[in-house]
Amino acid sequence: MAKPIIGLLFKNFLVVLTLVGATAIITGCKGDTEAIHYFSDKKTIPGVTAYNSEVVYTEDGKIVLKVLAPETVYYQFADEPYTEFPKGITVFTYDKDLNQESSLTSKYAIYYEKKLLWQAKTNVVAKNRKGEVLYTEELYWDQTKHIIYTNVNVKINSLSGIIYGKGMVADENFENWEIKEPYDGEFQVD
Repeated sequence: MAKPIIGLLFKNFLVVLTLVGATAIITGCKGDTEAIHYFSDKKTIPGVTAYNSEVVYTEDGKIVLKVLAPETVYYQFADEPYTEFPKGITVFTYDKDLNQESSLTSKYAIYYEKKLLWQAKTNVVAKNRKGEVLYTEELYWDQTKHIIYTNVNVKINSLSGIIYGKGMVADENFENWEIKEPYDGEFQVD
């Protein structure tokens, strides 16, 4: 007869423990409905987080793009799915003969999946195969239009010298580019 009573007490203990735990979690938020809403909204929670990732994009079996990142966070449940690279990114593009065409580094990046739009921010440096180097604080790559562009200050170490300006547009390999508002002088790029 002792076994059923112990079993009943154990079951009641588990129910009480569960209720106490749930109460602690709810009161631990101190009535902060915003925090409760945040944790219950899966649109704001990443579906996948990867560390030291290397992603290779191919076309017709040949590498066209390689993306390296210390941390990659994919928000697949967001209304507009996106991938965030909070600790920076390094990107290499390749031609059909697998020669490196260009490279890009930045301290932060984000990729909007539906728009096919990349945004690189903070200490953005892009290089092309001619040896030209672009320095800016923000750069976009529109995969649909096959262009890269920015509306902020740029510095380009070109084959003919250093050029400063505001805004720039180029083909996606940074081979042919144009500064929207060139000017003389220097500016600080962190």
